[in-house]
Amino acid sequence: MSRVGKAPIQLPQGVDINVSKSNVVTVKGPKGQLQQQIDPDLTLDMNDGTLEVKRPTDQKRHREVHGLYRALINNMVTGVTEGFVREMEIFGVGFRASNNGQWLELSLGYSHPILFLIPQEIKVETRQDKGQNPIIKLQGIDKELLGQVCAKIRGFRKPEPYKGKGIRFVGEAIRRKAGKTSGKK
Repeated sequence: MSRVGKAPIQLPQGVDINVSKSNVVTVKGPKGQLQQQIDPDLTLDMNDGTLEVKRPTDQKRHREVHGLYRALINNMVTGVTEGFVREMEIFGVGFRASNNGQWLELSLGYSHPILFLIPQEIKVETRQDKGQNPIIKLQGIDKELLGQVCAKIRGFRKPEPYKGKGIRFVGEAIRRKAGKTSGKK
């Protein structure tokens, strides 16, 4: 039995879960509503504020998707109650970030600024304290969409291993490489 799949999901107050006949799970909460199509073979049992994902057999395919869909539903429940926050910081001399509504403008050492439109489901906020690196704060209820947006932003200038310049998550450790050395001893 999958350790992740067999763990029950605790449903907080104010969270409603509906499952349609075609196995589309809809989770409504104080922060919004999310939907996810789950495997048609899996069943959901709700008892006393907990939700369990059950699989019909121990076939390899059922074992593969059991923990996956349990984790996706749990992320939906967490998203509509608490939400998710990711913070990214920009390292590099002259690198800047600012936002105007949903437009994120990045100056990353290229000959042109990068304009990136953040989806409406994600809230973006930038700040730059004097003497500090610029911080991009992203908030949303959909963990998958938030991760995709963060990956796209990080892809504009990934941290390089020699000086560490680029966009990284707050608290992320970058493996550094030694620079060139002289061949003489």
